[in-house]
Amino acid sequence: MPAPLSIVIPTLNAEAELPLCLESLMPGLEAGLIREVVVADGGSEDATPKIAGAMGANLVTGARGRGAQLAAGAAAARGDWLLFLHADTALSRDWAERTGDHVMTKPDHAAFFELRFRSDARAARTLEKRANRRARMLGLPYGDQGLLISRKLYDEVGGYQDVPLMEDVMIVRAIGKRRLVQLNAEARTSAAKYERDGWRKRSWHNAALLARFLLGASPDALAKRYT
Repeated sequence: MPAPLSIVIPTLNAEAELPLCLESLMPGLEAGLIREVVVADGGSEDATPKIAGAMGANLVTGARGRGAQLAAGAAAARGDWLLFLHADTALSRDWAERTGDHVMTKPDHAAFFELRFRSDARAARTLEKRANRRARMLGLPYGDQGLLISRKLYDEVGGYQDVPLMEDVMIVRAIGKRRLVQLNAEARTSAAKYERDGWRKRSWHNAALLARFLLGASPDALAKRYT
């Protein structure tokens, strides 16, 4: 019987972050959990495609845009379960055990990981707590927290939409809070944008975009204000 899990990673000029992301998947290979890794690239001009190939991933190239890339990766994947992961996120070593347990016991539920920033800043700890609380209470995890979902449920909710922004919010809203659980393992994501823009400024900017989306603003309009 083939391993159950296809991992889908959208990339765009991700040569600096992709190796750590891929290396963090090793526990899943050791456990016989991973069938394949699909890197859905949006036209990288750096070494991203070479890194993906050298580390054994299947490369899918297509239109630029995270929503489109996630959808293309899912279409190419063959596993009964899909794990969507950002290229600048690395999973803690216990992810494979927690994922395997979920696959065996909660086939009708999707899951996400606990958010952790790769930063020693005090503001990082504050934002992590707020984000994890939002994810648990409202069923709105960040895309950085990954998404583990069966192929059956993914198809049922319509998959990722080809939109320039908020594709992560759209799919978890389609899944619904009652079918989402948090796994007790960490998604350790890059803090580069927060360190560049300032923790408070960046977090408030993201919160404002989310609020506008929930109030009816289109992803296309919001994308013009996202950097």
